[in-house]
Amino acid sequence: MNPTVKQALQTTIDNWNAMSASRNDEQEAVADQFQSSFYLFIDVFREWVQALEPRPHSIDDLMNLEMVQDILDILPAPLHLNFETEAELIMDNVLRVDEDKYD
Repeated sequence: MNPTVKQALQTTIDNWNAMSASRNDEQEAVADQFQSSFYLFIDVFREWVQALEPRPHSIDDLMNLEMVQDILDILPAPLHLNFETEAELIMDNVLRVDEDKYD
């Protein structure tokens, strides 16, 4: 796996685990940290996809790449849909602005 993507993914997983284990008094801060790390991971993933030669022609081509399958194996199941949505936007060359990201 690309080391930059792997590091960003690991940070996201760590923050997901922290959010899952957080108590009421710290949930909002931990959730914000997770959300931020998820979108940083998506930004790193976007850069990796855009640098691919040849670039995948479809979302199916992208999702079938070995590294993407490795990501899906590591990523918690509740995040698969979010990741797939972001992957589709990447393939469509759509860049989210902060207020368009999931709350």
